[in-house]
Amino acid sequence: MLRIGRVQLATNLLLAPIAGYCDLAFRLVCREQGGVGLACTDLLSPQGLLRGTATSLDLARTTAEDSPVGMQLYGSDPEIMAQGARWAAEHGATVVDINMGCPVDKVTKKDGGSRLLCIPDTAQGIVAACVRVLEPMGIPLTCKMRLGWFNDRPVAEVLAPRLVAMGVAAVTVHGRTTEQKFAGQASLEGIARVVEAVKNAHRGPGPGVPVIGNGDVREPADALRMVGATGCDGVMIGRGALSTPWLFRDAWALLRGLPVPPPPSETQKLDIVRRYLTLMLRFRDERYALDQARKRITWFGKRLGHEPDHRGRPVGCRPLKDAVRHAASTAEVFGLLDRYQAGELRGGEPAQGVGCDSDHDGAQPQPAGTRPEPAHAGP
Repeated sequence: MLRIGRVQLATNLLLAPIAGYCDLAFRLVCREQGGVGLACTDLLSPQGLLRGTATSLDLARTTAEDSPVGMQLYGSDPEIMAQGARWAAEHGATVVDINMGCPVDKVTKKDGGSRLLCIPDTAQGIVAACVRVLEPMGIPLTCKMRLGWFNDRPVAEVLAPRLVAMGVAAVTVHGRTTEQKFAGQASLEGIARVVEAVKNAHRGPGPGVPVIGNGDVREPADALRMVGATGCDGVMIGRGALSTPWLFRDAWALLRGLPVPPPPSETQKLDIVRRYLTLMLRFRDERYALDQARKRITWFGKRLGHEPDHRGRPVGCRPLKDAVRHAASTAEVFGLLDRYQAGELRGGEPAQGVGCDSDHDGAQPQPAGTRPEPAHAGP
């Protein structure tokens, strides 16, 4: 189990703040499958929270079932970030996180996200201002960063211990640089260097501040490998959860030395999609829920289409995905899921290892306010 400041988590697995995807409905779906120690909101603009804009308030929305929850802020002004941290603490955040890892130009051009790795004085100023606000409230502050801006600048292993010394209660490290964005492989060696640097900087009794590894966790064994290769205290899972909300359950079993549970049946997988849509309709309107259904069917579809036909070959689900993308209402989407369960809307050979998503038409999760682009790499 993992402890972040005063907050004891039930597991050491965290749902990442996936821009454009980590809404309240999806967080609850992942929690219901089991294994989630902490789930994070989408990236939040402190200015939007303070102004009370509808988009920011929706992204920050939480409920009693959505606990413990982390709220992640992005920006570069220490005072505004501190005000945003106070808002988050007053509106349900169990943990407040500072985004120091977003590689997208729209964020970095304003000195936010991973640009803070290049201006450590600003990063430290943000941490100092937020700790000053949050510490009296008993809310831990964490930071999520990348290894550095370029491959030849291993910033995280230098900056992380400094932020810990200033009061950060946990550090999450994505094992890529800004330059890489989401291409290539996450560096377990790089994460291990940050773990070692934070560990060596610890003084005094107690276990020290945890470091959480992030990147390329698509299967339960990936989480086990992350912990074993880096010595990290926890694992944050991002895009792997979009197609496999039960990934936390499976990884938590493996990390405890237990057998990985059998995968959900195809009916159970369809029920997860139905549950997500039901929650979207509960928290948002029909138009928004339908938009999410169209967008997410690619991700959900990655784990559909594996059940064999009479020849023993997986049948695929491309017709289902195409139909959902053109559905005119959520009621129609529910009907399409029923038809698929009854044996219709099947076909198209699934690509090996990726379910029925053989046409690779997924959307790349992007920070708030950006337009999705075609997916091209793993998390």
